[in-house]
Amino acid sequence: MKLLEERIKADGQVRPGNILKVDSFLNHQLDVSLLEELGKEFYERFKDKGITRILTIEASGIALACCAAQYFHVPVVFAKKAKSKNLDGDLYTSTVHSFTYNKDFTVTLSKKFLGSEDKVLLIDDFLAVGKAMRGLIDICKQANAEISGIGIAIEKGFQCGGKELREMGFPVYSLAIIEEMTDEGQISFRENP
Repeated sequence: MKLLEERIKADGQVRPGNILKVDSFLNHQLDVSLLEELGKEFYERFKDKGITRILTIEASGIALACCAAQYFHVPVVFAKKAKSKNLDGDLYTSTVHSFTYNKDFTVTLSKKFLGSEDKVLLIDDFLAVGKAMRGLIDICKQANAEISGIGIAIEKGFQCGGKELREMGFPVYSLAIIEEMTDEGQISFRENP
C-alpha cells in the first residue's frame, strides 16, 4: 500500500537492531485518518471471507483492528497481556514473545468472546518473527475458531514470520512489506505475495 510506504519513509525511524519506530502515526500517537484507510484496505482484501470477529493483542493492534472492524461491522476482541482482577470465567491462554520488549507474555482471552462459530481476522501492527501471531493462532485453535485471514500493517519481510505463516497455509496480507532497512535509515519495500 503506497500510502503506508510513503508514510513510513517520511516519518519512520530506523534504529539499530532492526527496529522501526513508527510511533508518530501508528503505535503511540495515532493518525486516525491513516488508520481508517488501512482498515478499509483490510476490508477490501477480506470482505468475502465471512468475518465474524477481529482478534488482536493489546495494545498496538487495537486501534488498527477497530478501524477495520467499522467496515466489517463485527466486534474486536483482544488478548490481554496483563492479568487483571476483572478477568473472570474460563480463559484461553497462550505465551508469546515480544520482539520489541524481548520478553515473554502470557496472553489471555475470555472464552465467552471467541468460539467455534467464529471466522476470525487476525490483525496486528507489525509482523517480524511471528511470535505474537502464533499466540493468536493458538488461541483460535483452542476455541476451534476458523482463521479466515491475517492482516498486518508492516511486515519485516527480511525476518521469518510472514514466510513461515504463509507456508503454514494462512492467508497473510501485509500492507507494507519491508525488504531491507539500513542503520543509515534507508528502507526498501517489496510487493505482497
